Amino acid sequence: MIKKTNKYNNKKVTVDGIKFDSKQESDYYLHLKELQAQGEIKEFTLQPVFELQPKFTKRGINFRAITYKADFHVWLPDGTDYVVDVKGFETADFKIKKKMFEKTHHQELKLVAFSKIDGGWIELVDLKKVRKIRKKLKEGK
Repeated sequence: MIKKTNKYNNKKVTVDGIKFDSKQESDYYLHLKELQAQGEIKEFTLQPVFELQPKFTKRGINFRAITYKADFHVWLPDGTDYVVDVKGFETADFKIKKKMFEKTHHQELKLVAFSKIDGGWIELVDLKKVRKIRKKLKEGK
């Protein structure tokens, strides 16, 4: 494995000759490979790009298309599919792109993170909920 850091202090990692933006993303790739080997998922692709708004021209100014590059696109054996982004947190830019994705595409967008205390891979929305519950319990509320 080769490691370099990026703007979020994540270490870039190479697994199976594929460069990932973070160790967590490469770990999820290995998790998907395992699920595929077990037959729980049919297939997956890496870094699919989705157009959120097409390019256009207005008042003689060319505006580029707005795109979103996810981490993974996953297909289940029954043919349903969903998109996965491995996140530790949501940036303001991502929140906007997520909203645009939800408006323009039929696939479900799952944000996942790894939480050892919660048993492994968990959707970010669920992780936030359980962390909130743990915080209340800790504070005695």
